[in-house]
Amino acid sequence: MAAKNPKKNNSASGISILTVTGLDQVGIIAKISAAMTKNMINIVDVNQKIMEEHFVMTMACDLTNATVSIKDIQASLARIADKMDLRITFQHEDLFKAMHRV
Repeated sequence: MAAKNPKKNNSASGISILTVTGLDQVGIIAKISAAMTKNMINIVDVNQKIMEEHFVMTMACDLTNATVSIKDIQASLARIADKMDLRITFQHEDLFKAMHRV
């Protein structure tokens, strides 16, 4: 059993949903996964498709043991988005569900 991270950030908790869209290129999943690993965010589900030359991914992430706030990880993901010319959103599951309710 892995030890709990002593830097656990209690302000980040629950499931958040990450979405990524943009032109397909090498390293998208690797860069995002590395950012999650660095901040002790567990990826619990991922769905990824290539539609023609476009990359589309959704990822469910558990922030229970995160070492940063959701705002901090959003800033980190924004830097990845800028460098790779992607559109990345990361929001709490409740907000995601409310925005995508039909």
